[in-house]
Amino acid sequence: MDTPNTAALRRTPLHPLHLAAGAKMVTFAGWDMPIQYVPGILQEHLHTRTHAGLFDVSHMGQIEVSGPGACAWLESLTTADLVALPDGRQTYALLTNDAGGIIDDLMIQKVGPVFHVVCNAARLAQVQAQFAAHPPGADCSVTLHEDRALLALQGPQAEAVLQPLADVAGLRFLDVREYPDAVAGGLRLSRSGYTGEDGFEISLPAAAAPAFAARLLEHPQVRWIGLGARDTLRLEAGMCLYGNDIDDGTTPVSASIGWAVAPARRHGGPRAGGFPGADIILAEFAAPPAKVRVALLPDGRAPQRAGARIVDAEGRELGVITSGNHSPTLGRPIAMASIARAAKDAGTPLFIDSRGQKVAAALTAFPFVPNRYRR
Repeated sequence: MDTPNTAALRRTPLHPLHLAAGAKMVTFAGWDMPIQYVPGILQEHLHTRTHAGLFDVSHMGQIEVSGPGACAWLESLTTADLVALPDGRQTYALLTNDAGGIIDDLMIQKVGPVFHVVCNAARLAQVQAQFAAHPPGADCSVTLHEDRALLALQGPQAEAVLQPLADVAGLRFLDVREYPDAVAGGLRLSRSGYTGEDGFEISLPAAAAPAFAARLLEHPQVRWIGLGARDTLRLEAGMCLYGNDIDDGTTPVSASIGWAVAPARRHGGPRAGGFPGADIILAEFAAPPAKVRVALLPDGRAPQRAGARIVDAEGRELGVITSGNHSPTLGRPIAMASIARAAKDAGTPLFIDSRGQKVAAALTAFPFVPNRYRR
């Protein structure tokens, strides 16, 4: 992320609200986005953990897939079990390439006969290219909705804040519901998020987004939260960041997200394989790859950043940190790394090569901070 210096950057419908709130803006995936506001990343992070944080994620791709062939077509490209996905639910899925790598990680919602796909902003072009390389039949249509905004309201007070505007009390984690009368053009809400906290992602018409966000911000528990705190929150939740922890050369099993390959799509399942790279990916469940993503607790107080080498006591390289930062909740550094599976299985003592100094790091379990989803 860089400080924006060109008028060519795209802007979300909420851009004027960010400027009015004193946001520091940066370039992210071709968009002018807020990285932090006046309180700063630490306070924004802690506010989300204790109250309710509002994130503008309108830069993410919102794609509608509809028609009788929609389910089969999406299953032919992803690791999801969409046949069994109930109406009003969503699932995490991986869009894969022929080598078993991850083109993008997606959220797929089913609302009536329509599937709604949310993809990462930085990967939209690659998602569209994969769709174009495997075009749907005449019984399936694919539409990118650039006329919609996307908000995320996250934190323990999220339900109380949203309830007066839409009846969300009955929703549970990964539920999806449409509220046609909540705003002009309607809302589509999912109870999920990228922070590990209870919360909601809110899709709505772009024209209605500023007024709706302003209503949420009138609540004393709600503050704008930028991309900086979004990153520290997702790291504490043990969630992958595309381009750091996963990419098109990373397989699901090596990224420790093999669970995203639905049982129905694995060997012995009713619709095993059938997606790009399936033979490679499914083989890794029986014969795991050499690398694995792990959670680390580095010694000391200094955060250990992505790119730092993981070594053994003799200095032999075992892997690399893929994400690392200070955890505001735990008050200590945390990191995710891709390391040799053999070293993990053997319990080999791990060290981080930090500017020539070896910093000990202990393996721990994901997530670093327990999630608080409403199940």
